Amino acid sequence: MKYILQFGIILLISFIGELLNRVIPLPIPASIYGMLILFTALCTGVLKLSHVRETGKFLIIIMPLMFIAPAVGLIESWEIMQEFIVAIIVISIVSTIAVIGAAGHITQLIIKFKGKEEKR
Repeated sequence: MKYILQFGIILLISFIGELLNRVIPLPIPASIYGMLILFTALCTGVLKLSHVRETGKFLIIIMPLMFIAPAVGLIESWEIMQEFIVAIIVISIVSTIAVIGAAGHITQLIIKFKGKEEKR
């Protein structure tokens, strides 16, 4: 019963994200709205981590299964993609480097910020 309630909370937040995606005319995916709502609710204490922890862990464990369908779609689209393979590889490499750099920079900023707070 606990897992059903936790999954229901996550689904409700995802549904609210879908509604916001329909109402707000910005090119932001509904999943981003949902993650922001969940993050805000957890940070403000409106929602406690214990309310979604076990189901969140389960969803992370099964995440690789969620990539099977898109991978099959890519395999089926191989003939179309062959024409653009060089561009796809370049874009993938550049975007991966950008994400790694941004994540590293943000992590360093957070570590510095937490260090300054601990000294107070």
